[in-house]
Amino acid sequence: MIRIVAPEERHFTDFGWLQTYWLFSFSNYYDPSNLRHGALRVFNDDVVQPGSGFPTHPHQEMEITTIVLSGEITHEDSMGNRAVIKAGDVQRMSAGTGLTHSEFNLSKEPVAFYQIWIQPGVRRLEPSYDQRAYDASAWRGRLFPVAAGQTLPDVVTLHADATIYRASLDGGGSLEFEMERDRKVFVYLTAGQMEINGLKLAEKGQARAEAESGLELKAVTDSELVLIDVPG
Repeated sequence: MIRIVAPEERHFTDFGWLQTYWLFSFSNYYDPSNLRHGALRVFNDDVVQPGSGFPTHPHQEMEITTIVLSGEITHEDSMGNRAVIKAGDVQRMSAGTGLTHSEFNLSKEPVAFYQIWIQPGVRRLEPSYDQRAYDASAWRGRLFPVAAGQTLPDVVTLHADATIYRASLDGGGSLEFEMERDRKVFVYLTAGQMEINGLKLAEKGQARAEAESGLELKAVTDSELVLIDVPG
């Protein structure tokens, strides 16, 4: 079964300093039918304006991954980390038993990024941090893992049995992804138009798949996507 979620079904809020689409229930947006997709709890599509950001706030028991699309954002946390996350970078915080952090756009340009929360496979972990830089050529024409709970080289580690992939395809290109019956897959189309198992997916649309043997992703136009494989 694949459920297509149209771009206009996303929850949008404009705070002035932040323009954000919440793809699942988050903050003051609550929809009991849209809480999660398996272990995937949050997917926010954010743009933060220059000179603004998220003040220090706490997290617990969540694997939090940030993928920067353009611009840069400065991160500080209670573990002593201070880092600038730039376009192509992927950052992961394991909140575990608890941490605090802040994120500010100290540059002169807006920063666009995705923030993804996945439930950890083990609770009560010590908080930890990981960050890596990638070149967009790494995921051209293929599904490339940028964060994973498996032991993969040069990949941001997750404390969850989950994998986050990026991919870009030229129009007419295609990819296949095998699914296990007890898994769920989430696809967010960053740009372009695609078909997933024959179903049309528009730019900024979502595909939420479960109980499928596999997915065939065909790019109708030049396309970019994020695919997340999680426990059901």
